This record gives sequence, structure tokens and C-alpha cells, in this order.
Amino acid sequence: MVVWTVANQKGGVGKTTTTITLGGLLASMGYKVLLVDTDPHASLSYYFGIESEDLDLSVYDLFVQDSTKEQILQSLCPTQYSNIDILPATMGLATLDRALGAKGGMGLVLKKALAKISTEYDFVLMDCPPILGVLMVNALAASERIIVPVQTEFLALKGLDRMMRTLEMMESEKESSFTYTIVPTMFDKRTKASILSYKKLQETYPNSVWQGVIPIDTNFRNASLAQKVPSDYAMTSRGVHAYKTLLNYLLKQTTVKSS
Repeated sequence: MVVWTVANQKGGVGKTTTTITLGGLLASMGYKVLLVDTDPHASLSYYFGIESEDLDLSVYDLFVQDSTKEQILQSLCPTQYSNIDILPATMGLATLDRALGAKGGMGLVLKKALAKISTEYDFVLMDCPPILGVLMVNALAASERIIVPVQTEFLALKGLDRMMRTLEMMESEKESSFTYTIVPTMFDKRTKASILSYKKLQETYPNSVWQGVIPIDTNFRNASLAQKVPSDYAMTSRGVHAYKTLLNYLLKQTTVKSS
């Protein structure tokens, strides 16, 4: 099972869109995919029509009890796609830092939980909240690769600086390096801001920036409205094509063991 985390400490940069689009493309290739929503806003869960506040179990329960494999599997929600499941978020996640942040041993909760269901899925993609806390630390610690979407505008570059400092801080504590890929998103070739921001990204992080871009594409918003993964809603759109190119790049650097 391969685990990727989609994270950035700035909101509105395309984290949930990236998680869902890559997950949909992997599913269309025949892989069994689990999408994990660790954002208390539960955008990923709502995308698929899941009213997570009505559920008995969610990501939250993994942090307040030592869940068995059966309990974790009971937490999962199916989608209209046979090989995509969701581990939903709830608003209760917003209380975790206050309730558990000072408690020791809380940084590997998600990693240990995913290990219990590692034979059930080929890929796990985790959507992170834009806040450094227990949830982001868990998601980063559990992943083999971190995908960092960055909107191609200058305020987003400042947010990326914070994210890079967080990775450096965590690397010093775990004494090993993260593998991460910075993905330029919401690129609009008609605007000077997008072009200059993209150049700045390449200059600042030459070895970590994916060489492509994810363009502005209204099909992402329309797919969300239809509650379909973008590759199902508009497979031939320029946005999905860009994510397919990104996925091919990521898969070339990944060893996949089928479930």
C-alpha cells in the first residue's frame, strides 16, 4: 500500500482537488484507493455527498481509541466508485489539538491505523488541514511522499515557505528526510502573476518542483457540483490531462504492490 499526503499550510491552493483528482485517476487505472479526510471542514467528505456529522465513526475515533482493523473498516464510507472509499472527517477533529496535543505518542496514530488495513488498498491519499497540528503531523509521518500544491501567486509562495520550514523541523526530529513534490496549481498563463510566481518557484526549489502546471479549469468546480471525480466528469479536460501527467511522473518514482 502506497501512502501519499497532500499538504500545505495555506488554504485554497488546491489540496482537496489534487487529492480527489489523483485518487480518481488511480481508481480509473484499476487501483483500489482510500481517500482520508483529515480536515475538520470535511470538504473531501462533503464532495462525495457524505454528511459526516451523521456518522457513528470517522477519523476522529482513531485518535480517541485504539481501533481494531474491523473498527477501522467500519469507519469507511463507500462512494459511487467501486474502488474508492472515504475515511471521513468530522468537526470534532478541530478539538484534537486542545484535547490531545500535549499527550505523548500521538504522532503516529494514522500510520499505525493504516498499517492495520494495508492489505485492503493499493493507494491511500490524505487531504490535510492548512494548520500545523496533530492531524498534519500524523499525515506527514504516515506518508511515503508529500505532494505540496502551491497556487501560482505570490502570497501562496509565502505559505510554501512556512510548509518547508515545518518539513525541516520534523526532519530534524525524525532524523530522516521527507520525499516531497511541489505542484504549481491554478496556473493562468494570461496573468503576469502566475508566470512570475512559477518562475520564482523553479528558481527557489529547482529540485522539488514538478515541471508541469495544473491550469485553471472550471471543470474542477463543475465536477464538484456533480459530486464526480474530475476524470469521470471531464476526462479530456486540460485540468485532468495535467493531473494525468503529474500522476505518471509520481508513479515512475513509486513501487506499487497490489492489494
